[in-house]
Amino acid sequence: QLELVESGGGLVKPGGSLRLSCAASGETVDHYVIGWFRQVSGKVRVAVSCINSYDGWTSYADPVKGRFTISGDNARNTVYLQMNDLKFEDTAVYYCAVDVNSRADYCSSLVSPYDHWGQGTQVTVSS
Repeated sequence: QLELVESGGGLVKPGGSLRLSCAASGETVDHYVIGWFRQVSGKVRVAVSCINSYDGWTSYADPVKGRFTISGDNARNTVYLQMNDLKFEDTAVYYCAVDVNSRADYCSSLVSPYDHWGQGTQVTVSS
């Protein structure tokens, strides 16, 4: 069974950077879509970014465009989210997820298509 483990979260000042990792085990993810989502306590989980590991197609939510970069390392079976110029509004629990049924040049921004989820890593942006 595919297992996902997020890491790299923590406390950072505004303008700082963090790199989140999503390590997959049990199955290779180089033909799947991997998404990053975030959720503030009491609010809905929303998409941040995703990557189609088969063809490299990526997408970003408007609030993080130009600041966040998603990438993958197939040899390590790991996907990363580099977060730069962090803002208070980025504070959330960040989750990675895998959609095994995606098509080329596409990755879903919805929660429902994703089949596997990690447990999340907390990112707190505070001065």
